[in-house]
Amino acid sequence: MANVIVRPVRSKEDEKKFIDFLYSLYKGDMNFAPPLRMDREKLIDKRKNPFYKHAEMELFLAERDGKVIGRIGGIVNYNHNKEHSDKIGFFGFFECVNEQEVANALLDEAKKFVLSKGMNAMRGPANPSVNDEYGLLIEGFDSPPTILMTYNPPYYATLIENYGFKKEKDLYAWILSQDTVYSEKFVRANEIVRQRSGVSIRTINMKDFANEVALIKQVYNSAWEKNWGAVPMTDAEFDFLAADLKQIVEPELVLIAEVKGKVIGFGLSLPDINRALVYNRNGGLIGGLWHLLTKKKKINLCRIIVLGVIEEYRRSGAAGLLFYETAVRAKRLGYQYGEASWVLEDNVMMNRAAEAMSGKVYKKYRIYQQNF
Repeated sequence: MANVIVRPVRSKEDEKKFIDFLYSLYKGDMNFAPPLRMDREKLIDKRKNPFYKHAEMELFLAERDGKVIGRIGGIVNYNHNKEHSDKIGFFGFFECVNEQEVANALLDEAKKFVLSKGMNAMRGPANPSVNDEYGLLIEGFDSPPTILMTYNPPYYATLIENYGFKKEKDLYAWILSQDTVYSEKFVRANEIVRQRSGVSIRTINMKDFANEVALIKQVYNSAWEKNWGAVPMTDAEFDFLAADLKQIVEPELVLIAEVKGKVIGFGLSLPDINRALVYNRNGGLIGGLWHLLTKKKKINLCRIIVLGVIEEYRRSGAAGLLFYETAVRAKRLGYQYGEASWVLEDNVMMNRAAEAMSGKVYKKYRIYQQNF
């Protein structure tokens, strides 16, 4: 590993190098959808991102002869460990040339960091948490990722596994098509649910955004509290995310399920703006806005990013109804395809719902773990 130096990020210039490496590494890969640089800056900003109020992170750069050839973050999420009674650290923001020695050096630094905080295992990739971009792409490299999903070269799995990481959990991305989603059985089942359950579906009221977000926040933290790896979002984190998503949300695709006026579930789907941003190769804001404006017609897919129902109503059929209503409204808006992601490999109810809609798993992501 001649002339390779791994050092911590300490300055604004280092942070710029950390972000710039993402765009240089994928320069020739047209399936990479470059995120806006300003969003990457915000994600790692420990002053602005409320995640870091309950977490610590150290970023590292790998360099050879002054050129960046890799990067990584070591992360300790204290809310995760409190929620799950764990002592698990995380690695994230991993990007690397195809050299095992460089990957080993980066993972060593992340490991040293989490060990220094008293952790006994490391899991990842988490960028920086389960509520952000999560997992390593292991199948489905032939198309760009959808909004807020990860992307990486196929060789990353080899680098990580050769270091000694083992599979902890796989995550599925289901692709759905308007041509096949409306099976007779699926339509009939949802009509029965609508008649018998008392569940009604409405869209978000953007004129009362703050109160609607507060209602959704309660359901989100309740509906996902027993999911593997889930960590309730703080009020500040939820508001931070909501403010970002408000800029791109399609109100017709933010659905709220109620029973007698009580909110019992919700579904959030977002237009897949990556279908436009894939052309914005340097991640600049002006270019991003231009491509979003001029390539609207290319956005023919929406991502079902979260969909859940509180525990006492999970057998009511409300989740299926949310899926169905999302499909109907997406069709009305001109979206031909939907991606339901990510879904835990052992989430039986959600995987069955996707199968009932004639969906197919077309991408898989993996969470790795190494115990110390």
